[in-house]
This record gives sequence, C-alpha cells and structure tokens, in this order.
Amino acid sequence: MKLRNQLKLAAISTIIATTAFGLSGVTASEIGEEELNQNRTFEIGEEQLDQNQIVAVAIPGRFYNLVVIEQIPEKEACWREIGSQPTVIDPLWTTFDFTGICRRATDSNGYSVRLDGQDTSQHYSLDVVEKNGEVQLIAVSREDRSRTVIGKTFGKAEGQFMKIYLNPGWEFTKKTVDEKVLGHFFLSGDTVEIAAAGDNPPVPPPAPAPVVNTASFNDTRGDIYQEEIEQAVALGFIAGFNDNTFRPEQSLTREQIVSMVIGALSTIPDLQVQAPSSTNIKPYPDVAASRWSAAKIQWAKDNQIVKGYPDGSFRPEKPVTRAELMAVLESTAKYVRAQRGQTAELNLTATPVTFTDISSHWGKILIPKMSAFCGVASPYNERGNSFFPDTASSRNYAAAAAVRMQKCLSNSTEQASLEQ
Repeated sequence: MKLRNQLKLAAISTIIATTAFGLSGVTASEIGEEELNQNRTFEIGEEQLDQNQIVAVAIPGRFYNLVVIEQIPEKEACWREIGSQPTVIDPLWTTFDFTGICRRATDSNGYSVRLDGQDTSQHYSLDVVEKNGEVQLIAVSREDRSRTVIGKTFGKAEGQFMKIYLNPGWEFTKKTVDEKVLGHFFLSGDTVEIAAAGDNPPVPPPAPAPVVNTASFNDTRGDIYQEEIEQAVALGFIAGFNDNTFRPEQSLTREQIVSMVIGALSTIPDLQVQAPSSTNIKPYPDVAASRWSAAKIQWAKDNQIVKGYPDGSFRPEKPVTRAELMAVLESTAKYVRAQRGQTAELNLTATPVTFTDISSHWGKILIPKMSAFCGVASPYNERGNSFFPDTASSRNYAAAAAVRMQKCLSNSTEQASLEQ
C-alpha cells in the first residue's frame, strides 16, 4: 500500500493538466486574438456545475496540496471514493491518459475564490492545512491574513488522498469571460448562506470597477503579465522604450536585473536604499568601473544580492536565467529582512509549487521556496508545472516576479507559514 501511494504521488507530480488563467492572464487562445486587440471591457461570470461530477482532493506530501478534479460525463471514472471520516480518494486518473476524460486544476492558475458574484482571487488565496485531526481547505485574506474554512476532510488518513467536503454556502463553478466557459474553477461562496450555516463568512471586497483591457505600450495588450507590467512601470523600477513598446519577450541581462531590484528596493516604504551612482573600482574583472551598471553591481555584490561565476566573472550582458532571477530575488528579500532586524530565512505564505523539471537542477530547493513566497516563482508562461530554470528570463516575467516580491515585502504579507 505504501509503495502504491508513493507511485500515485509520483504520478501527480508528473501528470499535470493545462489550466486556464484568471482575468489578468486571459489569452488569445481562450478569448480570440481579434477581441484581445480591441480596447474593451470583459464581462466575468460563472457557470454552474454538477457538484457530483467534481471533487476537491487533499494530496499528501511535505505540505498538503489541493487538486480539483472534474469528471467528464460518460467517460472512464477518474476517481473512486472509499469509506468516510475521512473519505479516501483512489486517484484512478494516475493510471491512464486522462485527456478528454478528466479536467484537473493543480494550482492557483486553475482555481480561485469567488464571493457573492465577485471574482475575489486578488483578495483571497487558497491553502490546505492540517488542523484538529483533519485537513481543511481555507480561504486566506491577502489583506489581513484572516482565514475562513471552505471545506473539511472530517478525519485524517495518513499518506492517503482525501476528499474535501465543501461547507454549506460553498460550491464549485466554472469561470466565464463574455459567456465563454474557461477551464478555471471557482470555489464560489454565498456569504448569506455561509453565515446561516453558522460559519464565519469572509468579507467580500467592494465591487471592483470594470476591468478594461488597456495597455500603456503597443505590445503588451493581452500579455499574460500585462497588469504586473503596468504596476512595475508605475513603481518606476522598469520602463518601456522610446517607441512606446515594452518588448515583453525580450531577455533581461544580468546587469539589468541588478538595476531593477535596486529600483524595487527603493519603493519599499520602510527601507532606505542608497546605492552609489559611480565607483572607482571594478566590481568584477569583466565589469569596468566606468560601465553604467558598475556602481550598482558593486553595491549588490557588497550586500550579497548577486554573485559572480566560479571563474570570477560577472558577465553583465549575459541574459539572466529564470533560476538566476529567483536567486537574485531571494537574496534581495533576505537583504530586506536583515535591514529590518529579522532572520534571513523567508517565511512562506503559500504551499510550494511542485515543478516537474528541476529535480536535478541547482535551484531545486530555491525555486519551489520562491513559489511559496507570494508566488514569486511561477510556471513558465503561467501554465502547467514546468519552470524552465535555464531559459532566459523575459522582461515581462522579470517585472511580474519583482512586483510580487515588492508587494510581499511592502504589504507585510511575508508572515509565518500557514502550516505553523
């Protein structure tokens, strides 16, 4: 039985279904290229689902993870339920090609919280925690870290997949954009019904203004990181080009990422960063003192934010890889903690993502940790569970990752792990 469970866990980490995005990640394949190129408002809604054809599953591991499975009617069974308190899930989908049979969501790209008809994914995150002898699915406020229990397993079976039963007032729905059904699942809550059942409902945020697909640059409309690009530019630590382009897919160099993180540090309210504008020494043998980035590189080196290569070089014009970007952002966050008199170790705010392509990479510990640190590390193009650690980081992802780090540190959301 133990070996069987280990094989199932291995299958979970390698068989990942493609999931749909939230509004900030609406893509041409989901909405249509012509619509994306129009300056227009998208109407976000939801579609009702047969609750008997969908299940939330607590997946054991270092931490519990949430997987949402939807059975396509009249197809081979995707799971089998065994017993009660808790109900053990036999994950049949791990034994066959589930394409066209099951729909699965394995992370926040595939599911989010919706309250009283509002998409509240920017206000609440989801986590699965062990408490009081059972496993609970909770909604966590990004503002004040308050928690609301969405569902429970009603018991615990060590090392087993377990069904999460949703509490009264909660149900599964599917996200729609202009009545087009996407693959994204909502954990949809009705606060009146939740309160009537005796539970403490989460507080819905004020109704948001309509989201308009506008962009400051000619080439970012419809980009999956459009919203975060706009935020990074507004904060001032990255900019576009004189031809009103951002060039989102262009690679970022190692010296550019140094400049960007120093700029991000200057936007954190309680931090005083004074990087010099010039230097008389070469920070690395291949970085001349007269180079535009030399003083910034020297400052980042002195503060242990960046490191050179084993041969002593820095290679300032070399594209920074996605793994190197995570290393720089981790060191930057640790620098902020040190300036605040805190310990260097980052406190995680979510469950780490299980990436499928980093098991033999030098960043195999770093990258999942940064995914749990306010989602700084995320799957390549926000789909699936591959990180592509040695791929050059594009400007759009670098801007998004830096914004996530900056928000995490500025809003004091870097708090004790949800598992503690």
